[in-house]
Amino acid sequence: MSGRSMLARGFADPVHDAQGVFRAVMDALARPGTIQALATDLAPPAPLTSELAALALALADADAPLWLDAGLARNPAVAGFLRFHTGARIGEDPAEAAFALISDPAACPDFGAFAQGTPAYPDRSATLVLAVSDLSDREGWRLDGPGIRDSARLAASPLPADIASRLARNHAGFPEGIDLIFAAPGRLAALPRSTRIAGA
Repeated sequence: MSGRSMLARGFADPVHDAQGVFRAVMDALARPGTIQALATDLAPPAPLTSELAALALALADADAPLWLDAGLARNPAVAGFLRFHTGARIGEDPAEAAFALISDPAACPDFGAFAQGTPAYPDRSATLVLAVSDLSDREGWRLDGPGIRDSARLAASPLPADIASRLARNHAGFPEGIDLIFAAPGRLAALPRSTRIAGA
């Protein structure tokens, strides 16, 4: 990559597009288990998906560092794209990241590797953004907690084999813990740490 001409473009309308993605994320976090539309025409360097890219461009900035999983870190163009369009620092230590981008969710590091926040500052925790291929609100886990009127369901794949126990431990540590955003083609859903996973 010798110059800006070689860099994949960001949002066509940076302010409007980022606001739209941010609203979708906030709605997903406020109403766990609901699937929100995530329209994007970004074409970032592989293996960064357009959905992961859109979420990073909307959420990360100079004060919100990023961490990239092994697949994303292998392509220097991914870090270059994200640095240029977000101004965010990209670190090697997952415990220092505000947002972690996971292109291979089945190989996601243990949640304990990421910032959990503290009792006094629970907001100093990480949000993991996982690129899943399948996302459904008609099957999967039964969800309970704030933002869920009666009940909700959510299924996402691929995910780590021990995801159920990870989610249970994460919820048990509330208000500390990480939040999860699942980014599938054209849509997203979220599981904040306040959500209890009742089972599948």
